[in-house]
Amino acid sequence: MVINYSNLQKYCLKITPKLGRLFTSSLRSDVLSDRFFGSISSIGQILCKLLYMLISLFTIFVMLFNCDKSGTYLSLTDEYLGQAGPRDSAKIFAPGILSTDMYERDFTMTPDGKEIYYTLVLGNNSYSAIVVTRLTDKLWTKPAIADFSKNPKYKDLEPHISPDGEKFYFVSNRPSGDKQDTKENWDIWVMDKTEKGWSDPYNLGPPVNSQAREFFPSVTRQGSIYFTREGPEVNNGIFRAELKDGEYAAPERLPAQVNAGKARYNAYIAPDESYIIIPIYGLPDSYGGTDYYISFHNNSEKWSEPINMGNQINSSAGGEWSASLSSDEKYIFFMSDRESGTDNFVSKPLTIQRMEKRHHSPYNGNPNIYWIKATIIDSLSKYANLKQYYSN
Repeated sequence: MVINYSNLQKYCLKITPKLGRLFTSSLRSDVLSDRFFGSISSIGQILCKLLYMLISLFTIFVMLFNCDKSGTYLSLTDEYLGQAGPRDSAKIFAPGILSTDMYERDFTMTPDGKEIYYTLVLGNNSYSAIVVTRLTDKLWTKPAIADFSKNPKYKDLEPHISPDGEKFYFVSNRPSGDKQDTKENWDIWVMDKTEKGWSDPYNLGPPVNSQAREFFPSVTRQGSIYFTREGPEVNNGIFRAELKDGEYAAPERLPAQVNAGKARYNAYIAPDESYIIIPIYGLPDSYGGTDYYISFHNNSEKWSEPINMGNQINSSAGGEWSASLSSDEKYIFFMSDRESGTDNFVSKPLTIQRMEKRHHSPYNGNPNIYWIKATIIDSLSKYANLKQYYSN
């Protein structure tokens, strides 16, 4: 809850009408009138006046030092929006704050954990923008559309901050910036870290961007970029472009162990390139629709066969196609449109009121952001080695 002047006034009035009038009149002396104190002794009057003044000064102190009249701060402190971390199973992240009744997807954060970015989508993907919340003065700001993402003419999504925190990548259908290029195309854009924040966005350019559509940038510590490329003249799939002497080499399509199934996209690469998380559609062990799979990269430059990450992450919902790792590598964040809490909802007859309440909750079937301990990756890695899942 955000404390503001109105809330303080209501709180004062709830305690006592006398104190409410005292606060809203800014400690005017006529409030402490003989009419109020007439039946109290002189010493009692003085004590009452002092008491009311102390309470009022404390109220003003709270308003000045712990409140924000414009409502820009949440009463949340500590890392991860003050949320208690998940245990061995996934849970929704920051319900009612970041994961709401709207459509949220994608997740990235700065290395110090003090800035969190994600994507908010409206309608049938008619609008999408990147949202930010920051830990400032020990309080998290309310989620707001990032300054670079406020133009409703274009769609921005899939933010990704490099492991060193120096670059901010995202995907947009805005024009490339060339005055002669007014065509809209899905490309990867980037911003540089500066002393004042992030620079203006600029198109990453070739050889990563092309006449096809590029999506979901994911960058390693060495600077290599992994991304999805789609288009009528390209074999849709996941590509990698290595960074050599400050320039990207020609992108290469990753092998069948990564580009598996009937469709695959939005792959997240580990900062050390030891594994890649891939949303894949059309494999026989799927829980339903698109599932998260993982492929491990060993010292022999071989990728393992894709391993379904299991029902701790995947569900029958099918809307699961955006995963990432927290900057401290403790948690996996992922998008899912599962309807959490369905068992309780189906236990009673439907009413308009119940349906409206469900519709305005984070559990209405719109995609939300979930998190789970990254230790699940260690278990899956042991399984890959045990099964000798690596290709020749």
